[in-house]
Amino acid sequence: MERGRWLNPAQPQTLQIAVFLLYFDAVFAILTPSALSLIIGAAAAAAGWGISNERRWGYWLGVGVSFLALYPYLRAILAVGPGVILGTSAMLGFLIAVAHFALLVHPQSRSYQKVWFK
Repeated sequence: MERGRWLNPAQPQTLQIAVFLLYFDAVFAILTPSALSLIIGAAAAAAGWGISNERRWGYWLGVGVSFLALYPYLRAILAVGPGVILGTSAMLGFLIAVAHFALLVHPQSRSYQKVWFK
């Protein structure tokens, strides 16, 4: 019986970096004292583990978690305008959320998960 792995160096670089960012999000979400952030942190950790073990559910959970991280920024931009993000401390969080989502939906990541994930 094969044990689960936390990282998979055989995967494309886009998926490897996305897994690192999922674990990064999980750690910081768990440090926040909120029930919702604990749930999101657990989902991010599970998604990272699922992607590392080439599970299709892990990939889609990761896409969902990364979209949830991006959603508040998109909502604020649509409501107020891009000035709400530009020039503020929220800019770094926004850029990380965009990179995280982009890495998972990148064509290289999508084609790899379509062929190899179970």
